[in-house]
Amino acid sequence: MKRRAGEREKELKKKKLLEELGENRLPYLTPADADFHQLWKTKYSKLIFRKSDMVPEELHQMVQESFLTLREHNCFFQDLVRIKGKDFLTPVSRILIGNPGCTYKYLNTRLFTVPWPTEGYNIKYCNPQIHDACKALMRLNDYLHIEAVKALQAQNLFETKEIKDTTVIDREQSFATSLTEQGSVSKVQSGVCVPEDDRSLKNRTSYNLTLLNYMDPLQMLYLKQEPYFGMGNMAVSWHHDENLVERSVVAVYSYSCEDSAIEESNEQELKGRDPAVWHVGLKVAWDIETPGLAIPLHQGDIYLMLDDLNMTHQHCVLAGLSPRFSSTHRVADSSRGTLEYILGQCELALQNLQTDSDSMALSLKSLEAAVVKQVEEIHNEVEFEWLRQFWFQGKRYLTCTDWWLKPMAKLEEFWRKMEIMTSLVLSEVRKEQQIEEQRNETISCFLLLLKERQKLRKEWTARCQSDAAESLPEEQKPECHPFWTDNDESLHNPFPFWMSWKTASNECPVFAKPGCFRSMRTKVNFFQGRARTELR
Repeated sequence: MKRRAGEREKELKKKKLLEELGENRLPYLTPADADFHQLWKTKYSKLIFRKSDMVPEELHQMVQESFLTLREHNCFFQDLVRIKGKDFLTPVSRILIGNPGCTYKYLNTRLFTVPWPTEGYNIKYCNPQIHDACKALMRLNDYLHIEAVKALQAQNLFETKEIKDTTVIDREQSFATSLTEQGSVSKVQSGVCVPEDDRSLKNRTSYNLTLLNYMDPLQMLYLKQEPYFGMGNMAVSWHHDENLVERSVVAVYSYSCEDSAIEESNEQELKGRDPAVWHVGLKVAWDIETPGLAIPLHQGDIYLMLDDLNMTHQHCVLAGLSPRFSSTHRVADSSRGTLEYILGQCELALQNLQTDSDSMALSLKSLEAAVVKQVEEIHNEVEFEWLRQFWFQGKRYLTCTDWWLKPMAKLEEFWRKMEIMTSLVLSEVRKEQQIEEQRNETISCFLLLLKERQKLRKEWTARCQSDAAESLPEEQKPECHPFWTDNDESLHNPFPFWMSWKTASNECPVFAKPGCFRSMRTKVNFFQGRARTELR
């Protein structure tokens, strides 16, 4: 609900802004304009730019080779994202690389990391070259972490109790160390002299993943036009980056495959931005007073968005003519987005399930409404935020590694037990010995969650069958999973049956025959067994 309200608010703001503009366009500046640097200094000071010649050449070579390797092995994919209730293929192709078990969610789509080589994890890659590419991007991650720390320290954009030594090891020396260090990412990053008590600085710069982007504009039949400033073709529309630790730094490495013809076009006298060159565009969010910026991006350029810039401003990516890669390093909010988190949630839910030592029969420890509600919420979370999100992306991850298959099998095993727990709740609330008040409370919260589950199952099934999904290559087509039938004896709630439950007010979500729920009284009567239905 909050997400939908947020989307509606954005749409209203956008509509209001466009209405105020009418046929006019807002002004924007490029480096060719006299006031460009003054505007940057006063309104965009938390954007830090590093030209490619400030970055070690060896790092350039490693990273750029990794981009080309991943493209050669078909590791970039267009995402099927959901915007305002409809599915769209992104014009940009992407792959997420990062800490094992991390995920990143944007536009209602959860991406799962292809793990970079990390000490203590057994990661099998489909090709040694993919291993090397992931390792190179992990080295870039270490380097950008150091750059982010230095940038925050330079602008004093963090709080600390006491800094005894804020010296950062020389960039080239630190990078050389990271190339030879065989330990974990955290060991490499320990080269930065950050006081132990300065958790804010560390938390806001310790990148746990990078979202890689690739697009060849000449292969795109249509690109949106930038609507506010008239900046031209957009590869990525105006947005704030989602799912980040608050006030964390976003670091971007850009690599556009420029040729001589495009380089020559930069020498021409042009009004506004050069359409042959890729740019990052920035604007103050929902502001029609402050001019925007369009900053050209060339091979190996880096920029960092510090502190709250991602919240107060919006950015877009303006397409040039050449193919372009980028590696966008983020501190993703891992509070609800890691494998460790969701496995912990499953174990919490299954604490309410017990097995009789003699008969091996399963039963619930508690029927308290709060306990049932918690279990069913976790049940929905593991199904719709993890299992269905993962399989909706088809077999794309097998292009790089099979690392996620075992964790997903484990999650499905837990989910199946929670399906049984749902049936046990349904069975228990029908028993006469249940206290009516407690039964009413349990049924009330329980039905809301079942209704949400039924609605989401319909939605995900429809998404898997959409025209956009059908247009994808076979190995990338969404899989409607988990899906089961009446013949699957391991499950008490067959999938087709749930799909037939229209609403909680006219059909029973539990039994195969419909039941009437026109009031709480009839709900209670139904579950007491007065309706002629039976559990499987």
